[in-house]
Amino acid sequence: MLQSFGNFIAKHRRLIILFYVLLLIPSVFGYVKTRINYDVLSYLPDTLETVKGQDIMVDEFKSGAFSMIIVENMDNKDVVTLKKKIENVEHVSSVIWYDDIFDISVPENMLPSKIRDALFNENSTMMVALFDNTTSSDETMDAVTEMRKITGKQCFISGMSGVVTDIKSLYLKEMPSYIAVAAILSLIVLCLAMDSFLVPVLFLSSIGAAIIYNLGSNIIIGEISYVTLALSAVLQLGVTMDYSIFLLNSYMERRKKYPSEQAMAKAIEDTFRSVTGSSVTTVAGFAALMLMTFALGKNIGIVMMKGVVIGVICCVTLLPSMILCFEKGIDKTTHKPFIPSLDKVSDFITKHTTVWLMIFALLCVPCFYGNQNNELYYNIDSSLPETLDSAIANKKLEEDFDMNTVYMMLLKNGLSAADKQQMMDEIKDVEGVNWVIGLDSVVGPAVPDSAIPEEIRGKLKSENYELELISSNYKTATTEANDQIGKVNEILKSYSKDSLIVGEAPLTRDLADVTDVDITIVNIVSIAAIFIIVMIVFKSVSIPVILVSVIEFAICINMSFPYYMHTSLPFVASIVIGTIQLGATVDYAILMTGKYQEYRLKGFDKYEAVRKAHRSSIKPVIISGTSLFAATFGVGLCSDIDMISSITVLLSRGAVVSTLVVLTVLPSMLIVLDRIICATTAGMKDLYKNKASESRHAAHV
Repeated sequence: MLQSFGNFIAKHRRLIILFYVLLLIPSVFGYVKTRINYDVLSYLPDTLETVKGQDIMVDEFKSGAFSMIIVENMDNKDVVTLKKKIENVEHVSSVIWYDDIFDISVPENMLPSKIRDALFNENSTMMVALFDNTTSSDETMDAVTEMRKITGKQCFISGMSGVVTDIKSLYLKEMPSYIAVAAILSLIVLCLAMDSFLVPVLFLSSIGAAIIYNLGSNIIIGEISYVTLALSAVLQLGVTMDYSIFLLNSYMERRKKYPSEQAMAKAIEDTFRSVTGSSVTTVAGFAALMLMTFALGKNIGIVMMKGVVIGVICCVTLLPSMILCFEKGIDKTTHKPFIPSLDKVSDFITKHTTVWLMIFALLCVPCFYGNQNNELYYNIDSSLPETLDSAIANKKLEEDFDMNTVYMMLLKNGLSAADKQQMMDEIKDVEGVNWVIGLDSVVGPAVPDSAIPEEIRGKLKSENYELELISSNYKTATTEANDQIGKVNEILKSYSKDSLIVGEAPLTRDLADVTDVDITIVNIVSIAAIFIIVMIVFKSVSIPVILVSVIEFAICINMSFPYYMHTSLPFVASIVIGTIQLGATVDYAILMTGKYQEYRLKGFDKYEAVRKAHRSSIKPVIISGTSLFAATFGVGLCSDIDMISSITVLLSRGAVVSTLVVLTVLPSMLIVLDRIICATTAGMKDLYKNKASESRHAAHV
C-alpha cells in the first residue's frame, strides 16, 4: 500500500504541487480570521471563583475590566471635559471621578480624606474607567488605544487592559522578525549541512507551507494565544526538519539503483515508516500539555500536534514532488559537503565512556537541584520593556498614589450597615492595604439607597452586588500580595460567603496555584507516554528507562542554568520546556539506540555496535539539534517579550544540551548497561554469550 502511495505521489508530482499551492488560499484566510488572545490569565479554568467573578462583573455592572487613568498638571474643569470624552469612547461603560460625588467647585480639601488621598496627588488626579467587556477582548483593547489618542501625553492609562494592549502592539511588530530570523538561521544551517544550495530552499518552502496550513487550520479552534502562535512556527520548523532530511537521504541512496520516480516512491515508503514512529514521540510530548487545567497548555498542545502531523504529510507528499520537479536544479547546485567526516570525533567519544559517565554522575545532583529551585514569576507585565505606555503608567500609579495593585470585592447585597462597616474596618487593618472605597465611603453608611443619585449608585451597586475597590502596597504576584488577598478573602467570606474577590491580582494568585499542579502532572504524563512508546518500539523494558533518563538529564542541565545565573523564568516556561524538549529531542536518542540494536542483532559485540551506531548517528543528530537551535535561538534574541524570549532561549539551549548528552552519555550507558539491555529486550536475550571475546576487545580498547 505504501509503495502504491509513493508511486502515486511520484507520478502526479505537478498535480500535488498545484493542490498545495491552491490550499494556501484558504489557509491564509483561516490564519487571518483566527483571533489571537494576548491575555494568558483568560486561560484559567472557569471553575475558579475569581473567573466566575469576572462574568458576574459583566452581568451585574456591564463591566468586565477597568483601568486607572492618571492625569497630570490639568485643571479640574479640563479633567471634566477629558472625562466626558473618555465616556464617549466606544466600549467604555463609565468613568468614576470626584465630580460624580461633588461639584468641582467644592475644594479638594473638603473631600473625605480617603477619597481625597485616593483621587488626588500634588500635581495629578486619578479616575477609573470601566469597560463593558473583558480585559483582553478586542473591544477593550480598541477602547484603550482610542483613549490613549484622546488623553495625550499628560495622561497615563494603567491596568491589565493597558498591558494586554501593549503586548498586542509589541507582538505584531515583532512577529515578522521571528519568522525571518528563524528562516535565515535555518537556511544557513541547511546550506552547511546539505550538499546542494537548492535543497535548503525546497526544505524551507515545504516546511513553510506546512506552517501556513497549520496556522490556517487554527480557525477550527476559534482562537490561539500569542505565545502559541510565536512558538508554533519556529517549533514546527525545527522539529519537522528531520523528516525532510531523512527523505532526501533515502532518495539519494535509492537513486543510485533506481530511476528517479521509482527511487522517490521507495524513499517515501521508507520515510513514512521511519518518520511515523519518530513523530509519535513528539506528538506524545505535546499531547501531555492538553491535560493542563490551565488551558494555554491545551492551546499549545493542539496546535503543535497538528503541526507535527501536517509536517509529516507535507514531507511525504509536497516535498517529494518538489524534489522531483527541481531535480536538475538540485544536481546543478551540488557542492562538496562543508561538514567534514566526524568519524574521529565519534571514535574519541566512544573510547572515553568512563569520562562521560563521571561527568554525568558529577552533574546529576547540582543540575537536579537547580531545576527544582528555579525562581518563577507570574506577573505578566514584568516580562515587558519598561518603556511601554502601560509600564510607565503603572510606575506613575506606584510613585504618585502609592498604589501597586488595585483589586475589587463583589459584596453580595443583604449585609447590614453595621456588619459592612465592621468588615471594612477589619480589611483596612490587613497589612499592606492602603484603602477600601465603596458606596458607603462616598455617601456615608446612613444614607439610604433611594436617596443616592442613580448616576452614582449604578456605578457601584447593582441588583445583587456592591462594588468595593481595594488598594494594595504590594505588587501583583508577590508572596505578600497573595497572602494579603488570602486574608482579605477570609474576612470577606466570614461575613458573606457568596461574595467574591476579583481582579488581576486574585487571578494571578490562582494562576500560581493552578500551574504548580500542572507542572507535576504534565511532566509525569509526558514521561509515561514516551516511556510506553519507546518500550513498544524497541520491545524492551530497559531501553525506555535509559533513553528517558538521558533526555531528562539534559532537561535538568538546561533548566538549571537560570537558577545558577540568578535569572527568573516565566511560569509557562517551566511547564512547556520539559515536555517539548523531551518530545522533540528523544528522537536523537531513538535514532542512535535503534542503530545500536541493529548492529547488535547482526552479531557485533557491544563496543563495535556502539561505535558503528555512533558514527552513523553523529552527523544526523548534530544537524537535527542545530536545526532546532537555529529555529529558536534568533527569536530569543530579537523578542522584547520575555514570555517568548525565555521559552525560545530555553528551547535553543535545550537542543544543544540534548545533542551533547545523546552523543556522549548515551553511548556510554549503552556499553555499560548492555548486559541488562540484552536481558530485557525481545530478540536480544541470546546475544550476551561470548564474554571472553568481549573482555579481550575491552582490554584492547
